[in-house]
Amino acid sequence: MGHDHRIVKSYFPGGACQWIVYLRQMGETGQILLPSVIVVTGRPGSGKTTLAHLLAKAVWCPAICRDEIKEGLVNTTGELADPTADPARRAYEIFFDTLQLLLSRSVTLVAEAAFQHKLWAPKLEPLRDIARIRIIHCHIDPQLARSRHIERGLADPARERFHPDAVIQAAREGRALPIDEYDPPHLDVPTLMVDTSAGYQPAFDEIALFAGG
Repeated sequence: MGHDHRIVKSYFPGGACQWIVYLRQMGETGQILLPSVIVVTGRPGSGKTTLAHLLAKAVWCPAICRDEIKEGLVNTTGELADPTADPARRAYEIFFDTLQLLLSRSVTLVAEAAFQHKLWAPKLEPLRDIARIRIIHCHIDPQLARSRHIERGLADPARERFHPDAVIQAAREGRALPIDEYDPPHLDVPTLMVDTSAGYQPAFDEIALFAGG
């Protein structure tokens, strides 16, 4: 069976026009093969990064994690020493630039971040033209997530260089900050809620099946 390439013109935010090359497998359906972006999200302490890396291994694709991008950025630039810099915003833009680049090259991937709906939605919507989107929401009791978040932060002081955290600082001082609301992405795409309170519910095999479906 042969293959051909079809060039599709796609417009993205900012008015930039890009030429996206789709690998089109010739067959009875003539269906264009799109890569998948498997979004793993949830509040801090919900276990989403661990799940994202496990899924990437199960699906055989890269995991693109916002915090890891920020760590690499700060490692290079040391921007946190500059009070006028905004490495979090830069990491946000780089994260989605990376997703768009890989997906436009037909690379399926796992994308992990704790963004709220208002940050996910404007960046995910344009990706519908070049990828199949699936969302996995790591759901957990907010107080349990906070406890795990604090435990991780206190156990790894070196993390503060890359992720200054008011919650962790308050815990060191014996204070407790209010727990923020978390509004997960709610788009019209396949979405799976995963309880991460104790292991995974549904079981990991079912999550992997959903991710690779």
